[in-house]
Amino acid sequence: MFFQTANDKFRFELPDAEWKKRLPGPSYLVLRQAQTERPYTSPLLNEHRQGRFVCLGCNWPLFSSSTKFDSGTGWPSFWQPLNKASVLTKTDTSLFMVRTEVLCANCGGHLGHVFNDGPKPTGLRYCMNGVALKFVPGAA
Repeated sequence: MFFQTANDKFRFELPDAEWKKRLPGPSYLVLRQAQTERPYTSPLLNEHRQGRFVCLGCNWPLFSSSTKFDSGTGWPSFWQPLNKASVLTKTDTSLFMVRTEVLCANCGGHLGHVFNDGPKPTGLRYCMNGVALKFVPGAA
């Protein structure tokens, strides 16, 4: 996993006011304020076509449909990112627990969290907020 501190710069940055204009309300709250969508509310939860999942904020390629699986948690889940440059992770100590937050490597948007209870071959579950993602049909 990759770690990046809050002092690092991202390739794609916008002022907060621009993010608010660019993103739908729920997506802004997740991507820029690190909130979480309610489980079982994302249309991407049942997206099973071949393609890629990209960051809704900056269109950065994140996950392939070939790594998506039904985790039973209510959020789109993947067992690995598209490649090592797709996402960054950092320690999240909010809500009185320690978790690993997943960020878009291009814009720093909050995507969700990764857990060590996923399927083989990685054993990881990238539990993503669907409102932070956009599905692009086609080659995975």
